[in-house]
Amino acid sequence: MVDAKSDFPEEIKRVSREIIKFLIENPHISRKKITNIKGKIGKKYNFKKVIKNATILDYATPEEKEIILPFLKRRSTRTLSGVSVIAIMTKPLPCPGTCIYCPGQSSQPGEKVAQSYTGREPAAMRSIHNNYDPYEQVQSRIRDLEVIGHTVDKIELICMGGTFLSTDIQYQRAFIKGALEGIIEQRVNTLEEAKKLAETSKRRVIGITIETRPDYCKENHVDRMLNYGTTRVELGIQTIYDDIYDLVKRGHNSIDSIEAIRIARDSGLKINAHIMPNLPGSDYSKDIALFDELYSNPDYRPDMLKIYPTLVINGTELYEWWKKGKYSPYSDEKLIDLVATVKKKLPPYVRIQRIMRDIPATLIEAGCKNSNLRQLVQEKLKNSGGKCNCIRCREYGISTKNSVIDKSALNEIKLYRQDYEASMGTEVFLSYENKKEGYLVGYLRLRKPSKCAHRPELNNGRTLVVREIKVVGELVPRDMKPKFSQIQHRGFGKLLMKNAEKISFDEFDAGKLAVISGIGARDWFYELGYKLDGVYVSKTL
Repeated sequence: MVDAKSDFPEEIKRVSREIIKFLIENPHISRKKITNIKGKIGKKYNFKKVIKNATILDYATPEEKEIILPFLKRRSTRTLSGVSVIAIMTKPLPCPGTCIYCPGQSSQPGEKVAQSYTGREPAAMRSIHNNYDPYEQVQSRIRDLEVIGHTVDKIELICMGGTFLSTDIQYQRAFIKGALEGIIEQRVNTLEEAKKLAETSKRRVIGITIETRPDYCKENHVDRMLNYGTTRVELGIQTIYDDIYDLVKRGHNSIDSIEAIRIARDSGLKINAHIMPNLPGSDYSKDIALFDELYSNPDYRPDMLKIYPTLVINGTELYEWWKKGKYSPYSDEKLIDLVATVKKKLPPYVRIQRIMRDIPATLIEAGCKNSNLRQLVQEKLKNSGGKCNCIRCREYGISTKNSVIDKSALNEIKLYRQDYEASMGTEVFLSYENKKEGYLVGYLRLRKPSKCAHRPELNNGRTLVVREIKVVGELVPRDMKPKFSQIQHRGFGKLLMKNAEKISFDEFDAGKLAVISGIGARDWFYELGYKLDGVYVSKTL
């Protein structure tokens, strides 16, 4: 069977319509049984292969599609955190770093590859296929997600590819402009015009993330990021030890990391720290101490983590060290034990974004080749009676299968609060959780900036800033009401903001509350009485 409309279209239509009818009449069927049903119906029409879900969806009406989409959606976790993530990559450009472990053109000499990537990562391959054009990359990824049944309505844009902020400023502006054009689906003359149209476009960018190094996250770099609409920075901290920074030729020190975190946090940005266990010069106990220090020392305490175990890639200086016996990676068992130990200790305001880099095993000469390292760690925790307390592991829809959200379930969802010091300021982490069932539905990060804050919108001493507000679970399009198993659009976002305003006024004597809002989320805040205030939205209390 050829699964395309151009070949035997009437037969394909009959099969698709029969499957659609079956799914509507059997709403409680399991995902496993759906494949068998598709096969049986296909055999009636002499189809040798199971018909693709995307093809079935092509023959469904909008009303039918709404009913059957949950059955046919592939890789459902892609939008279970409430957004569609679209990662795009810059063209290959020089990086100011000379790290001995870093892949790039040295590891792929026959190809142009962005520094710190191999060119074989999915995002890198998409960028190459689209000639590094940000517009085409965004459009391509939107199509990919829609084909497997995802609604691409609220977009989290991630700009990857070495140290973006070290590149030519005109290139940076053109790249962000092109990405926004891909979201608003039209070409415009200026970045400012693209940002303005992105506030009210059909698809909304609710957050932009930029990767950078600590020494390229000073005040001028942060101001530039904010001007682009950035809401989160991914900082390549990698370690906290200066002797290791020197050994791996990182090119900055721990003071740079601490300062970068403080400047970004005081400006309202979310901090996603990249950490590399098993670097040369480290060992198991030193790595455990690294993570302990990361959350006991208020100079660090990042909001999110990407844990990237050190990998040996051909063409890097570390590869030569490994060949000479100067470096040995952990065994898989030791690495799994390390990450499991770290997970058990994390405070509840942290989200582990990723464990393990997206590098194909065929390119890894030494080090962990298990792309499912996170799953192996979870199994280790489960078998030992341990538990990870990070946000991702508690998110509704990920931590537990989506269950019916009725009145009794809603009554079990309560507000929780944790205060802590970070980067010379005060953080308040608010979350709505069902502790009985063990899931979180939404959270907010509120900050009283330090006295060193440089942004004029925030540094008057009586302004607090909401650095993040998020309601998780399956993505619900902006103009739709939630279904029985969906948690978005039930008022938790407004409740979080109301509590943030009350805490800011009552406990911190704040006269103003600012929010670092995604460009496409601003109209939601406007409805709550907020107004555009420089790169933020704010409200007088």
